[in-house]
Amino acid sequence: MYPLFRSILFSMDAERAHHLSFKAAHAAHKLGLMPKVQIQSQPYQLMGLTFPNRVGLAAGLDKNGEHIDVLADMGFGFIEIGTVTPRPQDGNPKPRLFRIPEKQGIINRMGFNNHGVNTLLANVARSHFVQNGGILGINIGKNAITPIENATDDYLSALTSVYPHASYITVNISSPNTKNLRDLQQEDALDQLLRALKTRQLELADTHGRYIPMTLKIAPDLDETQIHAIADLLKLHRFDAVIATNTTLDKSSTEHLPNGNETGGLSGAPVREKSTAVIRALHGLLNNEVPIIGVGGILNGQDAQEKINAGAQLVQLYSGLVYRGPELVRECVQALR
Repeated sequence: MYPLFRSILFSMDAERAHHLSFKAAHAAHKLGLMPKVQIQSQPYQLMGLTFPNRVGLAAGLDKNGEHIDVLADMGFGFIEIGTVTPRPQDGNPKPRLFRIPEKQGIINRMGFNNHGVNTLLANVARSHFVQNGGILGINIGKNAITPIENATDDYLSALTSVYPHASYITVNISSPNTKNLRDLQQEDALDQLLRALKTRQLELADTHGRYIPMTLKIAPDLDETQIHAIADLLKLHRFDAVIATNTTLDKSSTEHLPNGNETGGLSGAPVREKSTAVIRALHGLLNNEVPIIGVGGILNGQDAQEKINAGAQLVQLYSGLVYRGPELVRECVQALR
């Protein structure tokens, strides 16, 4: 039925359609009209966690953890929520979300709009998926009003807050929609940030008696020198995984199309090759010391397998769901099985 729903949703503003689709999904879920998808797959071990399958939801679709149980019923092996910041913020002015159907792409300049870490954690506490042991990643970022030189304070605050409630935590320094955020990917700044985060992670592990893995999410718009530096720092600071990649600023494939040159990060099919290239480069540099989670432009099972072939151990979906619907989850799980 999704192609029919998609034609209706695509007739309205993208952000409004996003909220409407979740309202409909919640109503169907409550009435028992949305049965839980059962997909046979081999469990997969990574970061000390056992994933029911290798296909997860990328951060950004459920920023506040409001839809965890609905999304879990689609068959994901794990779900990542956020990006969440220490304090609530509205994000960038609307409109800020744009489809590019001709290229199966999406441009967003959301700007970490979220209700803050306390609201997210309240939603997590109510989730049956979490209560039943589902693997939940929480993606953390900095508030827009926090100066970039104080960004570490926000990351440490968010890390401390979400630590007891997450299966793993993702540090997002790669969104193009928060001013100067990607500057944290530069070698000196990244070294300082990762050092501080690793120190706090180990302190929290002692406090809570439980080690929670931590991953770093990076951009696809990195040159060879930057990728080398990031790989070295991931190994030096013993990060548990790296997520490659976030959205791209390269609009060369879409700039001639309606909405194709909007300000913001481009995701979906146009970022697939750039994302896979970063995964392949990281795989050659990390020597399996740091696992890779691949995301970016997965629109079918073959795309998911491409990420695995390039060196990823797990994959995540986001924009592909907008174009393909929940069936994409099953297709990718079966392709990787």
